[in-house]
Amino acid sequence: MRKLTYFVAASIDGFIGAPDGDGDFFNQYLDEEFIGFLKAEYPETLPTRAHALFGLDGFEKRHFDVIVQGRRSYQVALDAGITSPYAHLRQLVASRGIGESPDPAVEIVSDDLVGRVRELKEEDGAGIYLCGGSQLAGELLDEVDELVIKTYPVVLGSGMPMFASGFRLTDFALESVRTFGSGALVRKYSRKR
Repeated sequence: MRKLTYFVAASIDGFIGAPDGDGDFFNQYLDEEFIGFLKAEYPETLPTRAHALFGLDGFEKRHFDVIVQGRRSYQVALDAGITSPYAHLRQLVASRGIGESPDPAVEIVSDDLVGRVRELKEEDGAGIYLCGGSQLAGELLDEVDELVIKTYPVVLGSGMPMFASGFRLTDFALESVRTFGSGALVRKYSRKR
C-alpha cells in the first residue's frame, strides 16, 4: 500500500506561506548544503525543469512516483507557462475551478479527492507526494501517513497554516531530525494509527 507524505516547507511557528500563500522567502535557506540534501534524498520533489539545472538527469526515484497538488501550487507553474511541472511523476491537481486539464499528463480531480487518494494508496507503486496547500492538506489530513517538514529558522507570526482544518488531535511519531548549517532542519514523522 502506498503512503501519502505531506512534504512541506514551514516556518518555526508552522506557517507554510504568507496570508496570501506566498512562500518565496523560504528560498533564502536553499543553500548548497540543503540543495545537496534534496538532490540526494528527495529528488522527486524538485520540479522537472530543475533537474537539468541540478544535474539530476536520469536520477532514481527514492520515495514518490505520484504527486497530488492543489490549484494554487499548480497555478505557479501555469503562470510560468508550464503545464506539466512534475513530468517525471504521475500528476494530480485538486481543483474545482479547472474544467479540463491543460496537459494530458495532468489529471484534474474536481470531486471526491479523498476517494481518489484512497484509490491511489491501494495501487502498487512508490509513495504519493502531497505538495503544499493548506486547504488540500486539511482535506486530506486523515489520509496523511507521513510528514516531512522542512522547517526554516524564521517566525512569520501569521499566514497560511500547514493544515486548514478544525481543531483535533492527530498523533504522529518523530522518526528523524536532520539539521543544516543555515539553521534549517528536516523532521520526519510517521502517523500513529
